[in-house]
Amino acid sequence: MTEPVRVRGSVVVPDAELVWRFSRSSGPGGQHVNTSDSKVELRWDLAASDVLPPVWKERALERLASRLVDGVLVVRASEHRSQWRNREVAAARLASLLGEATAPPPKTRRATKPSRGMVERRLENKRHRASLKQGRGRIKPE
Repeated sequence: MTEPVRVRGSVVVPDAELVWRFSRSSGPGGQHVNTSDSKVELRWDLAASDVLPPVWKERALERLASRLVDGVLVVRASEHRSQWRNREVAAARLASLLGEATAPPPKTRRATKPSRGMVERRLENKRHRASLKQGRGRIKPE
């Protein structure tokens, strides 16, 4: 089978909760594409699952709200000609989606003031540039 879907750390989505569907895919493959079900659709019921810690689950439900259909997260893959590789791609996409969705929010930025020396260097540089550009003008006839 494919590698387990690892969310973050030791949290893994069990295979029993994953629903795989296969269908015919468009794209490369020649006559082979008409006979094989290489397109993969992976479904996971996020709302009903107890795999994630409550805080992570809350975050994921909030951040993935636009992608969820009745609490179910759907990931599709049909880039490759083989079903096996498409399964791996779909599982990797699900893992990365869940990893991003359950990540803690970034630390808030604290406003800081530039140091006095930095301000002085910036203004001195501005004066220097201005004088250089001033020197590029036409010389006035006397």
